[in-house]
Amino acid sequence: MLAYLQMRKQPVVTTGELTGPLRLTRLQERELFRRMSRGGLIARVRPGLYLVPQRLPLGGSWSPDEALALDTLMKDRRGRYQICGPNAFNRYGFDEQVPTRVYAYNNRISGERTVGSVALTLIKVADERLGDTNEVGTSDGMIAVYSSRVRTLVDAVYDWSRFNSLPRAYDWIRAELAAGRITADELIRVTLCYGDIGTIRRIAALLTRIGVSSAQARRLGQALKPTTSVIPWIPTRRKRGTVDYSWGVVWNESG
Repeated sequence: MLAYLQMRKQPVVTTGELTGPLRLTRLQERELFRRMSRGGLIARVRPGLYLVPQRLPLGGSWSPDEALALDTLMKDRRGRYQICGPNAFNRYGFDEQVPTRVYAYNNRISGERTVGSVALTLIKVADERLGDTNEVGTSDGMIAVYSSRVRTLVDAVYDWSRFNSLPRAYDWIRAELAAGRITADELIRVTLCYGDIGTIRRIAALLTRIGVSSAQARRLGQALKPTTSVIPWIPTRRKRGTVDYSWGVVWNESG
């Protein structure tokens, strides 16, 4: 089986493809896939779809890399994705912790999946929430799609409860602006495109606090409706502290 698929340079195989060329019954083919998957020689993407190594695996066990596993799963569902959250935090140097899972926004699948030894957390979002990405080449010649540096910072504020990223994200944004790796205009543009009301209010309050021009901050204000409600600066702490009435944010840093 491996020799046949490797000779044809075929990295993906589905059930039914090998019954003819290898003269197998359906039952024999199903048992072959089951045993090779359990033995770590091929990787199950979903029922009936498997990834195959292009070379015999050293030590008799093989698993696809993260980019190949995710890309194959998404292509099978004809979906789009972008790696986000902890993986992007680590890639851009915001967090030194190396995630044990791959987090990805996508427009097809929600939940946790495993392909070989690759653990995936798939976050289904609307099509319009995908975008502002960077394509990164891998050592195996694959292209991995990551959220951009600016988009990652916005998502750290927007998706704080999923990624446990506040208040750390505020320090990341300050550092990135101070180092010139991002600009306030870029941050505002991406916030308006991919942030919700809470994200806009928090980032506007942050930019005002660090001295960004009022003209730039007003661009964020134009997306907000007048309100008397307030939200906490740090959502996991009590809503107690002074209030920035311009943005409806409670400075609860010590709460």
